Amino acid sequence: MTATPTGAILVIDDESTLARNIALYLERHGFDVRVAASGEDGLIQFAEFKPDIVLLDHNLPGLSGLEVLQRLQTSDPEVPVVLMTGFGGVDVAVNAMKLGAADYLSKPVSLGELKLLIDRLLGQHRLARTVGYYQSRDAQASGLDKIIGSSGPVQALRERIQRLLNADGQLTDGDSPAVLIRGDTGTGKELVARALHFGGPRAAMPFVELNCGAMPAHLVEAELFGYEKGAFTDARERKLGLVETAEGGTLFLDEIGEADASTQVKLLKLLEDKRFRRLGGLRDQAVNLRIVSATHQSLEAMVAEKRFRADLYYRLRIIELTVPPLRERGDDIVTLARHFVQHHGQRYRRPDLRLAPEAEPALRRYRWPGNVRELRNAMEQAVLMSSGPTLGLRELVFLGADMGADVGAEMGADGAADAGGDAHAAEADARATSTASEGEDLNLEAAERRLIQAALRRSNNNISQSARLLGITRDTLRYRLERLGLREGGGD
Repeated sequence: MTATPTGAILVIDDESTLARNIALYLERHGFDVRVAASGEDGLIQFAEFKPDIVLLDHNLPGLSGLEVLQRLQTSDPEVPVVLMTGFGGVDVAVNAMKLGAADYLSKPVSLGELKLLIDRLLGQHRLARTVGYYQSRDAQASGLDKIIGSSGPVQALRERIQRLLNADGQLTDGDSPAVLIRGDTGTGKELVARALHFGGPRAAMPFVELNCGAMPAHLVEAELFGYEKGAFTDARERKLGLVETAEGGTLFLDEIGEADASTQVKLLKLLEDKRFRRLGGLRDQAVNLRIVSATHQSLEAMVAEKRFRADLYYRLRIIELTVPPLRERGDDIVTLARHFVQHHGQRYRRPDLRLAPEAEPALRRYRWPGNVRELRNAMEQAVLMSSGPTLGLRELVFLGADMGADVGAEMGADGAADAGGDAHAAEADARATSTASEGEDLNLEAAERRLIQAALRRSNNNISQSARLLGITRDTLRYRLERLGLREGGGD
């Protein structure tokens, strides 16, 4: 069986002996090699062969090596070209690099050195193509049109983003203002950040993101700003930070409220001066990027509690965007549910799946504490659990209490197995009603708090049992515990 070539190399050189030796050597190492004896022939073979790398002689009959280099760059600037010459020295090398050559070799060429150079350039070229692929894929998956929905809050958000993008296009100094995106967990703050990047003048440059709450606080600073060799015990070599990686593009800082005091100071300097310093570094470096941050926390409260710098807060929120929770988006819930059913149906090769009519009002009634992320995951689970072409209340039963009445009505006698859990929930409701009739206020949040505390006491603080008693999922219960400021023991 013929081995798959490790790369395609085009050699353009009129010295037939050297060209043949290079070709034989590279072919023994698994490369697919073609040889052209003139620049004109080389350009024809370049178009037909589509090589990964071109080895180009400087002195050619007819078109010179530099002329061929210019035409190759015009045809496909992504293909690395290595210029080879027996004379010319530094001037030829400088001119070649200015015209786009990837590297330069002096004759006589060392075949071992040539192989190392080709391996390095192939690695860089493939990495660049991979990055380009993902950048293109990210761009296709991002943008204003990916913010799905027609509700008033979503239309207002899209209009605000569009005005900001229009303003970005008119900037004379390229200094894009910082943007702070607010919204509950799971509402789609990253999608808004990507729409800002891929819809604006920085779209062709990197979009780099960091969740400040996803790693220990003391590591966030090193991840952002990088470090010099020897900056700390494990710093065995220099590491570029995400700030440098985002040069020319956008740095998206999710959960910015989790940044510690030291990182906050450095972020403030970055925002004010557009300069930063690696850990252990001796000099500042300039950088051109836009900073977009996001949070589900109240930064104002954190500023008041001295947990977040006021000056950084005001620098981060030059432009402020708010992503509405899913429960405030009306019919967008059904629109998004249909979208996710179609998406997951394609993924699992079940493209004909659709929502049953009775499922739509149930989806609207559910409160969606996890917002769009919860809806997306719920639709994937429904797709996986379905046995027929429609997704009805049976497939949505896992959404919890808000679906309970509808599911019970549909399932009828088939739901008898769950009667124990329903009885507990009914008993809890009765106790809550009885308590209210004895003079307690009818505040919904207070009633919810009493029910949750009662369930936790009855189950000896077992979250799974408490969730079953209340007729909701464990995740929903944990969300409500957090929202009400309750510990799992039931106390405040």
